[in-house]
Amino acid sequence: MSCLFCQLIREDSTQWVARGPSACAFTPLDPLAPGHTLVVPTAHYADVFDTPIEVLAETVELVQLLARAMRSGLNATGVNVLNASGPGSEQSVRHLHFHVVPRWPDDGISTWPTGQSQHRFAGDPAVQLADALTVGEHPRS
Repeated sequence: MSCLFCQLIREDSTQWVARGPSACAFTPLDPLAPGHTLVVPTAHYADVFDTPIEVLAETVELVQLLARAMRSGLNATGVNVLNASGPGSEQSVRHLHFHVVPRWPDDGISTWPTGQSQHRFAGDPAVQLADALTVGEHPRS
């Protein structure tokens, strides 16, 4: 398997912010803002659909810890947490990852979509989602 993030983890060839047994955080090559960090599970999972709930929870816990550190250590007034999962999402690396981007007023960047999807859906998407959740498309209890 040729996964860039697995290679970085295996070769210890990045600037680490945090390393744990199930999740780690490192700086990207081209950060959007000072302190922009990627949080990934240490084992390879392609996306949010593929990741066991326990690993996802531990990864998101590190996202939260990192966001708090951005607020206290960088004086960020907010963060954007960004994830793309699956082929229709513009996912650039097929290893689950979250971008945690510290934000400040008037920092000059926008990470929020500026347009709306052109995809059309027959029926009510909220009803379809609710129905899918009731037939087993939800986390294990």
